[in-house]
Amino acid sequence: MVDSRLSQDGEAIRRRRECLRCSRRFTTYERIGESLPLVIKKDGTREPYDRQKVVAGLRRACVKRPIDAKRIEGIADEVERVLQERGETEVPSTLIGEIVLEKLRSLDDVAYVRFASVYRHFGSIDQFLEELSRLQAKKK
Repeated sequence: MVDSRLSQDGEAIRRRRECLRCSRRFTTYERIGESLPLVIKKDGTREPYDRQKVVAGLRRACVKRPIDAKRIEGIADEVERVLQERGETEVPSTLIGEIVLEKLRSLDDVAYVRFASVYRHFGSIDQFLEELSRLQAKKK
């Protein structure tokens, strides 16, 4: 290990490391292991909360948008913080989707609509247009 310090947001420890074999340097982040709830999916199955699923969904919604990786990670941090503050052992997946939508609504309209179209399973153009109308009404 070359260097160790708190990350800018103070939520993780940032460590600079160097490979002993090839001397290549890389960064790792260590987070405090707090228990997150089980996620109850729409079909009733339960699975552990997976941060990477949230980040992957955010990345897909933010493709070709002016949103950097740090902001995406920040939203994932905020989702985890909300879940931890609730203190519940199980939460529905719909809660996680709604938290993400709330964060995207204030960040980027296009990313919000992209995420909403997948999350809410728009089946027609009418549903899509209804969501756009709601978004416009909230902006006024």
